[in-house]
Amino acid sequence: MSNPFSIAIHGGAGTILKEQMSKELKQSIISDLQNSVRAGYKVLEQGGDALDAVVAAVKVLEDSPNFNAGKGSVLTHKEIVEMDASVMNGEKMQAGAVAGVRHIKNPIALARDVMNNSKHVFLVGEGAEEFAFQNGYDYTEQDYFYTERRYEQLQHMKSKGEYALSESRFPDDKKFGTVGAVALDSHGNLAAATSTGGITNKQFGRVGDSAIIGAGTFAENGNVAVSTTGMGELFIRKTVAGDVAARMRYLQEDIQTACETIIQGELKDIGGEGGLIAIDARGNVHFAMNSSGMYRAVVDIHGTETVKIYADE
Repeated sequence: MSNPFSIAIHGGAGTILKEQMSKELKQSIISDLQNSVRAGYKVLEQGGDALDAVVAAVKVLEDSPNFNAGKGSVLTHKEIVEMDASVMNGEKMQAGAVAGVRHIKNPIALARDVMNNSKHVFLVGEGAEEFAFQNGYDYTEQDYFYTERRYEQLQHMKSKGEYALSESRFPDDKKFGTVGAVALDSHGNLAAATSTGGITNKQFGRVGDSAIIGAGTFAENGNVAVSTTGMGELFIRKTVAGDVAARMRYLQEDIQTACETIIQGELKDIGGEGGLIAIDARGNVHFAMNSSGMYRAVVDIHGTETVKIYADE
């Protein structure tokens, strides 16, 4: 009998209102989530590594205009895209991350290459792109990332002088960024990956939690892998991903207790909205959120696929 394996993904958590979600957009998002989780599961099914599985899953979401990562990234105050991403391999607790990249189609793949092909963990801006081009990455023009929806979103926020809207015609304006994946492979390895375009109208090279190991991404064999989504400043302050792992490691809490204690308690107490996905060493998956929804999907240890959007599903 083979060892269990499973994978879970998210496309961001936040204020996702049913009345603002058209049937066409909902179906498009569900299709992307299915394609993403299936791409990652295919790697696991063939005996592949958990890290390769989460990167494969996240790349699908980065390539879709429906999510705030890669192709669908939000725009900064200067009307450009600046993307962040990170990966972590639970086997040796290796990690790689990039931030502020502007011309890389799939930042999550670059984060993996930082881990595998450099002596560093975290590269930013021009340096990250210099490393990318030396490792065979194509220069991608900003036009590739531009979508009319994100431009309208930016102008709406600029007019209000805001970074995150409480209400808008856009169904994900409080889905503060981020796509991610966590996986357990048949060799017992855990891995996590997270990628984002950040928050609309961000300034001064702002970086959120998605690129920060221990805040937005964490993986540790024998324990848990975590990818978060929400307003990054609060997730950084609470070191959410690392805290979940610590509760499981030191308090022997199960995955559900650890995740809910942070998301519904300690994070919420300091004003943090969002969620996370986590998978433990037995392949148990938990989705935690204190918002109205989180785009999410899972293929569990039994091979059963589930896709959900709203918190009450």
